[in-house]
Amino acid sequence: MSKQRAVFLDRDGTLNAPLVRDGKPYPPASVAEFHLLPGTAEGCRHLHAAGYVLIVATNQPDVGRGTLSQAAVEAMHSHLRKLIPEITRIEVCYDSGDTHPPSEFRKPAPGMLHRAAAALDLDLGQSWMIGDRWRDVDCGANAGCQTIFIDLGYQESLRKKPDFTVQTFPQAVGLILARNLLPK
Repeated sequence: MSKQRAVFLDRDGTLNAPLVRDGKPYPPASVAEFHLLPGTAEGCRHLHAAGYVLIVATNQPDVGRGTLSQAAVEAMHSHLRKLIPEITRIEVCYDSGDTHPPSEFRKPAPGMLHRAAAALDLDLGQSWMIGDRWRDVDCGANAGCQTIFIDLGYQESLRKKPDFTVQTFPQAVGLILARNLLPK
């Protein structure tokens, strides 16, 4: 049996709206602040119908810093699963980013993608990573996935060049589905 293909999804800025202050994105702090971006649920349904396993891979460093509770993040993930039941797994890294060496699970390290791939028998070389930050692009590239950068105009630079750049999640979905139809 062949391994499955996956689409790894960053959470904040990819699936749900980030809170942007001074050109920098921040995660919502509660379910009340958690809102899906337009076309996200439908796009996930289309990817799932095309045979992709959907996995959220998210850094939540505010938990490690003590400025957001793990319970609040878990409540948002429970809400996300209700909104998008096609999500198979949610990988979370709570590392604040201040540890040395940094956690193998904190993006841009590919640990969350490797852990999910091992648990679900995924083919990372046939998989995708979609995200709105340099860490997402680098994480996907470091895991051997194709990468799609959603350019939301943040005041930060990319480190690695993504395979593709789009402006919205539905555009990313369309790109994956169109490439899915191409002969191998």
